[in-house]
Amino acid sequence: MSSSPVILILGAGPNIGQHVAQAFAAKGYKVALASRTAKEESTEDGINISSDLSDPESVVNLFSKVKESLGLPSVVVYNAGAATSNEAKDPLSLPLADFTRDLNINTTSAFVAAQEAVSAFKQLPDSASKTFIYTGNILNTTTIAPLMDLGVGKSATAHIIQSAAAAYAERGFKFYYADERKADGSAAYFSIDGEAHGKHYLQLAEGKEQGPWQQTFVKGMGYKEFPVV
Repeated sequence: MSSSPVILILGAGPNIGQHVAQAFAAKGYKVALASRTAKEESTEDGINISSDLSDPESVVNLFSKVKESLGLPSVVVYNAGAATSNEAKDPLSLPLADFTRDLNINTTSAFVAAQEAVSAFKQLPDSASKTFIYTGNILNTTTIAPLMDLGVGKSATAHIIQSAAAAYAERGFKFYYADERKADGSAAYFSIDGEAHGKHYLQLAEGKEQGPWQQTFVKGMGYKEFPVV
């Protein structure tokens, strides 16, 4: 098994997931990519794992596979997300099945991933990064009428990240809720930049101490604090 550091990316899509993978691979990381549509395969540099994150119990098995193939991950990125649009004037009409599935993907599986990450971090040497990053958005600070269940998931997981960042800082475990914004503080929406995420996530992983848990950042600028509206 390689002594190179390992990053696990849950929700390894073609934009953020792939750019984060490339950024860390360039720094010598072995990369584990997990997604629902992944074709199971492995090389000496990494592994692709099929994983349905609507099933939180599958996350434990996912971490076991990564440990067996590459070793314990020192960086975990939770990049999965799900949203079912609701009627703007009738948000509580959203079917329970849709709400539950999306909450599992946005929050419950992220919680299990954070648990598994802490278990791995406790076994790693002091020199390891020990960083957990959740790809969030502006919905933990505002509402968008047709996206209630996505906002619920992002808000709940932001609370988990904030709690973990405070609780584990003394042990050197870092937890971040990452939220790309435009320079004026508005949401990036469909202009999300994968390469900017890769650069920023790598900076967070290379940091020696816990920074602000809510990592609002701007492409080309990095972290920038914005007032909560």
